[in-house]
Amino acid sequence: MSHRTPTLFLRASSLALLCTLIGACSTSRKIPADTPTSQEAAAIAQQATETNGGDQGAITKAIATPDIQAQATHTTSNTQPATLSDSYAGRNDARQLASELAAAMDLDPQWTWRVIGKARYRESAARLMLPAPTGTAKNWGVYRSRFVEPIRIKAGVNFWRTYELDLKRAEATYGVPASVIAGVLGVETIYGRQTGNFRVLDVLATLSLDFPKGRSDRSAFFKTELGQFLKLCQEQGTDPESVLGSYAGAIGLPQFMPSSIRRYAVDFDGDGHIDLLRSPVDAIGSVAHYLSEHGWHAQWPAYFDITPPTDEQALAKLLEPDILPSFSASDMRALGASLSDAGQNHPGQLALVLLQNGRNVPTLIAGTTNFYAITRYNQSSYYALAVVQLGEVVSREASRLNLQNP
Repeated sequence: MSHRTPTLFLRASSLALLCTLIGACSTSRKIPADTPTSQEAAAIAQQATETNGGDQGAITKAIATPDIQAQATHTTSNTQPATLSDSYAGRNDARQLASELAAAMDLDPQWTWRVIGKARYRESAARLMLPAPTGTAKNWGVYRSRFVEPIRIKAGVNFWRTYELDLKRAEATYGVPASVIAGVLGVETIYGRQTGNFRVLDVLATLSLDFPKGRSDRSAFFKTELGQFLKLCQEQGTDPESVLGSYAGAIGLPQFMPSSIRRYAVDFDGDGHIDLLRSPVDAIGSVAHYLSEHGWHAQWPAYFDITPPTDEQALAKLLEPDILPSFSASDMRALGASLSDAGQNHPGQLALVLLQNGRNVPTLIAGTTNFYAITRYNQSSYYALAVVQLGEVVSREASRLNLQNP
């Protein structure tokens, strides 16, 4: 889901540091402390996201980072009985919202109000929507270590060996590599181990009617998702009170928001029912379909190695579009960047993607439209690179074990 402002901040201090480290400038400054932070480091599992433009109804999650949700999953009980003061049943704004959603989603008004009236305010969900505290410099190496690590790799290898045929079938159907699909599911929920224990009804009502002060208001987004959730429950014959998910309302192994389930989820196991929580095969197909619909180009890699230009103005020009692919390989060469051999022959557009490493030299890659497609799942370059690299390790290790134990 996802989640904040974009993760690549082209600021003077970052640019000056990079230029210093590659020999272009003489001034050394500190990188601003934005993220990841201590709040993010407290948890490692699920994902929420805030889009920066684009199709809000298509994003998979809501507003945070890949680390926050696990904290809520494992430190807070969210299915306990609430007090009467937590109920939305007595609030006029909740009744008005029920009326609006019933009309917008073609739902029975009485049923819609009855369901929303059973929702409860969840302070923990509202709190986790707040921005993480400042004070820690972004660090790709630290971020990577949270996801490309032994527990996730072992779980991923087991998942791969169990569902390899389905992963390969999804790759053949949608053009998305099995390794990328596996990487998404590993980063999101450790292959279904941590899918969230918040009642989705509660958190969507909370974030629709009591979105916390202290960050940009996204209540309109969550109102839409609440309507989509109620429609989804009606279509699937599901009790809205029974569905559990993340603190932002994301559901299942791939952590899709309700609108994304209705738009992108597929019945990949062919049982006539889409179930992203209990069917890993449906989750595999749905992730592949989502990325395919967001511009994945079969046979293209996600990124190439690159050496940035030493000229400060050329570097700034390449970094300015952020993660949006905007330059051809020849454009990059003309600006003084040096691409890998494969990158020099890439036919598509590229982006110079910068990932900070605290006060050390940043990591830079040339992201393709496939890298950008992963950031539509979660608008974070750190997330996208973690997905790719976790998937690569899992695929490689699974192949090695298959050769040893055919």
